[in-house]
Amino acid sequence: MTRIEQHKIIETLRDYLHKMSGEDLDDFEMMRKRDRDDEDLDEFSRRRLTELYVKYVPERLRR
Repeated sequence: MTRIEQHKIIETLRDYLHKMSGEDLDDFEMMRKRDRDDEDLDEFSRRRLTELYVKYVPERLRR
């Protein structure tokens, strides 16, 4: 996953914050802060970001 893809996924997930709760929301906030600070995510965080994307973004809206 490139830096641009990472940023696009995070921006897309921002629209689904109202559906997140608990650990999902905490993980997303941590990833969003790291993205804002221009940090690359490690392998675990990238995998978790992808899981959140699949879980919350409807399939018809995924590219």
